[in-house]
Amino acid sequence: MSPSENPSETAPAGFDARALVKRLPRLPGVYRMLDASGQVLYVGKARDLRKRVGSYFSKAVGPRTALMLERVAGIDTTVTRSEAEALLLENNLIKQLAPRYNILFRDDKSYPYLKFSSHAFPRVAYFRGAPDRRARYFGPYPNAWAVKDSIRVLQKVFRLRTCEDTVFANRSRPCLLHQIGRCSAPCVGLIDADAYAADVDRAVRFLHGQTSQVTAELEARMQQLAEALRFEEAAAVRDQLGSLSRVLHQQAVETTGGDTDADVIAAVIGQEQACVNLAMVRGGRHLGDRPFFPARQAAGATAAEVLEAFVSQHYADLSAPPLLVVNAELDAEELAPMIRPAGERLQILSQPQGQRRRWLEMAEANAGLALARRMAEEGSQQARTRALIDVLGVEAPDGDPARLRVECFDVSHTMGEATQAACVVYHDHAVQPAEYRRFNIDDVAPGDDYAAMRQVLTRRFQRIARGEGLLPGLVLIDGGAGQVEVARQVFEELGLDAGVLVGVAKGPERRTGSEELVFADGRPPMQLGRESQALLLIAQIRDEAHRFAITGMRARRARPRASSQLEEMDGIGPKRRQRLLARFGGLRGLMAASVEDIARVDGVSRKLAERIYAQLHGQPG
Repeated sequence: MSPSENPSETAPAGFDARALVKRLPRLPGVYRMLDASGQVLYVGKARDLRKRVGSYFSKAVGPRTALMLERVAGIDTTVTRSEAEALLLENNLIKQLAPRYNILFRDDKSYPYLKFSSHAFPRVAYFRGAPDRRARYFGPYPNAWAVKDSIRVLQKVFRLRTCEDTVFANRSRPCLLHQIGRCSAPCVGLIDADAYAADVDRAVRFLHGQTSQVTAELEARMQQLAEALRFEEAAAVRDQLGSLSRVLHQQAVETTGGDTDADVIAAVIGQEQACVNLAMVRGGRHLGDRPFFPARQAAGATAAEVLEAFVSQHYADLSAPPLLVVNAELDAEELAPMIRPAGERLQILSQPQGQRRRWLEMAEANAGLALARRMAEEGSQQARTRALIDVLGVEAPDGDPARLRVECFDVSHTMGEATQAACVVYHDHAVQPAEYRRFNIDDVAPGDDYAAMRQVLTRRFQRIARGEGLLPGLVLIDGGAGQVEVARQVFEELGLDAGVLVGVAKGPERRTGSEELVFADGRPPMQLGRESQALLLIAQIRDEAHRFAITGMRARRARPRASSQLEEMDGIGPKRRQRLLARFGGLRGLMAASVEDIARVDGVSRKLAERIYAQLHGQPG
């Protein structure tokens, strides 16, 4: 059975909602509130469509919902096969339609994990991306720092390796981490596979919160070794115990002492804006937190409405832990089947006690701080955007400064090599990295910045000239009169308004505040001065374009250089090059290898290995 559509009940405002509700099925699905013109006002999901939609018209609702209901003239429903499918469909529709009364959070699901590789001597590593079924993963963690801190703990207590496999396979002596007690050096056989596997198993149980069992096991192991007169091994286990006890003492304030997996979620509302702070607890350890903000203002929304929107969207494609600790009442009966697999219990606590209460209070405090910081930053950015509009006389769509779109272009190269152009985008009072673009510039003379600018502007705006998309309200060009004239010619050839073009020429001091603005529409150049809010915003966008262009150019330049280093060496033909790269897993592994390691490759003499090593590391051959 696939999702099925029910026809909407479209009528003037004041339609018979109760009669419509009676016709709705008692099945899971998604409903869409429509206004008189058919515009979608709100998208929601339900385990029971009749019960959920009926609740809007049978009990008191908040001011935001009441305002929406005044405009509702019809309701569409879509029946789904399960509650989980309703959740996924709701999220897809919210992203696609962006209804006015939905609280939409930015789609940021890129969380880091801690990974144990599938190697015979597993490596513990930071990981972000699509999981590999052969490895074991712990997380997600709220940020990179939390993962790296956990790796530090595992190194200190269990002495697990963190080196890449190419380095591990080619070590001839222990590295510095072994010397400072952070690795047991399995690479050179200082620990056997069984003993290392036991350390990995203890590390996994530690991450699951089974610290008392791990401690008891280490104590028993130390006693057995001492009784067998294996005092050096007993001393090593004693050191492990000491490290473990110090770690547990440091973390005593933030742990439950159990194996709790929970997410602590607090929503704070202030001046029509909202912040949700998510704190992650895994294995009883508080791993840190992360703030989230709705993509637009949540005017009139309650904390419960913001929390429900966040929980629904956040867990649409992430697994929820068995416990959610929240600071507002949520309908656990409605949400549980949607965000937890069938048969797995979900507990939602809104009145926690003990340590969980302290966690929630901390999450609320951090949400408040993040919201205050965000509002201060946005206030400054909003003032800069308004100043830019006033000073340059640009037009914001519908008079809303947040809708002003600014694009800035910069060209970067090194002595004419690896020329690349960059476009950065600013709107909604912030730069938008997801909309940045890079353009590889080809078929121009090395160092010809004018030709490069002509090419990038033509490629970017010819689509708009064909009617595909809207012209930005402001196009900044990193350059002076010459660059602006090239841009004007391109816009004239494409039939676009050159009045949106403004060049940002560096002043004689080449410092922020001394720039001169050059216009393509004949206006005289303008200097705004160091105190100008408009110039500060222009400089911010220009500097971001410069940074983005330089990083792209360097990456483009580095790729052919890296791959060609071996090709440029005398005595290194295709077969030897292939053997070297295969042995060490690529150039990075080869760079980490010693002369002795290189000399072990078939067909590479000691003298050639020394020359390869010297040239790779910039030493005289």
